[in-house]
Amino acid sequence: MTDEICAMPATELVARIGARELSPVEVVDAVLDRMDRLDPVLHAFCEPTHELARSAAAGVTERIARGEPVGPLAGVPIAVKDLIPVKGVRTAMGSPIYRDFIPDEDDVVVERVTAADALILGKTTVPEFGYSGAGHNPVSPAARNPWNTAMTPGGSSAGSAAAVAAGIGPVALGTDGGGSVRIPSAHCGIYGFKPSMGRVPMYPGARDERRPGASSWESLGHIGPLTRTVADAALLMSVLAGPDPRDRLSIPAGDVDWSTAPEGGISGMRVAFSPDWGYMAVDPAVREITARAAAVFEKDLGCTVEETDPGWEDPFHAFWAVVMGDTDLAGMRRLIGEYGGEMSPNVVDILGKPWTAEDLTSARMVRKAVNNKMWRLMADHDLLITPTLAVPPFALHTQGPEIIDDRMVPSTAWLGFCFPINLTGQPAASVPAGFTDDGLPVGLQIVGRHLADADVLRASAAFEAAAPWAAHWPDLP
Repeated sequence: MTDEICAMPATELVARIGARELSPVEVVDAVLDRMDRLDPVLHAFCEPTHELARSAAAGVTERIARGEPVGPLAGVPIAVKDLIPVKGVRTAMGSPIYRDFIPDEDDVVVERVTAADALILGKTTVPEFGYSGAGHNPVSPAARNPWNTAMTPGGSSAGSAAAVAAGIGPVALGTDGGGSVRIPSAHCGIYGFKPSMGRVPMYPGARDERRPGASSWESLGHIGPLTRTVADAALLMSVLAGPDPRDRLSIPAGDVDWSTAPEGGISGMRVAFSPDWGYMAVDPAVREITARAAAVFEKDLGCTVEETDPGWEDPFHAFWAVVMGDTDLAGMRRLIGEYGGEMSPNVVDILGKPWTAEDLTSARMVRKAVNNKMWRLMADHDLLITPTLAVPPFALHTQGPEIIDDRMVPSTAWLGFCFPINLTGQPAASVPAGFTDDGLPVGLQIVGRHLADADVLRASAAFEAAAPWAAHWPDLP
């Protein structure tokens, strides 16, 4: 029964708990047992919180027994990325700078899921400050991919994706400043949803000026769910979405009915398919799998699919300048003087670069150009689909392949489909599209128009129905 419970989506757990067929205590015991068995290999969790989860489960179970009302996530175990503060729980953010940091307040999203009676399983492994698409850092063991533990799960929501893919909880929270929900979702064969900028408020996270490093990504960052099903993502969004005065960029949630957003089909939608943005090197297996997935939209879902590109030049050089514009460079450089020898080299290098005012303002101009190209493309299309990543999962402890499809590329080139959608702030998701011949997952990215979150969820659910993925599980001991 333990593993049967761990295979249930959150929507089923809520229904069974509501019908008193399961108790939150039974659920959390099953999930924590699975964590104890699998996580010594996967290292998805850098800070498990067994007692916190058990205490919350006991409280919800007692309230149900007394006939008291409970929240919409009552008894649902949830993992929390270690860039998201949880009061009283060590939040190292993958960095020696914060290895002993204990937050004195919850993030807004933690407040919301706990108020909805979810059960927090622990903090999940991240690369240092989220500055990588891979899953390793200097202070905790590297998270591993459940489909092949010699491979990276992707990042920076590395442990969150690995946990969900392995059945250590049905849902997890991630952050996405350059693809960090979608990247590991693609590599781990699960669903990852990045809502529109401002849908889910962030605080303290990227908003707290007291914490250099933690306070980066403000104009790029999103918080979103990682799940095994689209319905679970919509359920979590019904709790997460909505404005908060602590986040000046947050927006109203009233234009989306999250409970029905995945319903209705997408027949008649116009879909742009860009297999490589017009300039990217893409692994041949990824090209083949995502082209087949794109064909599903036309053959099975009733869409008109047009292969096209947005027409911008690779904006990656500008992306990191935008990140640096959101970063407390003075504060981080002081801390590098103290901790730099222990930190991730890629983090030290990017923060130590002699950024000029022109670098930062020119990046803003590139961002404007990308946004303008994008809205023109989306004026003629309801959806945009691309591969989520240019390659399947690769070996641990590397930043990325330097040869893709026989082309020499920077080790960050494989991330090129994701970060432009952070520059624009549009809603986007990664859906499992298929597997390589050696059994590694490949994701398809679905992008909606500005604020069209419901379209992305509906398209994701339609694809899920046409090409189901939730029954596929990694072969774990």
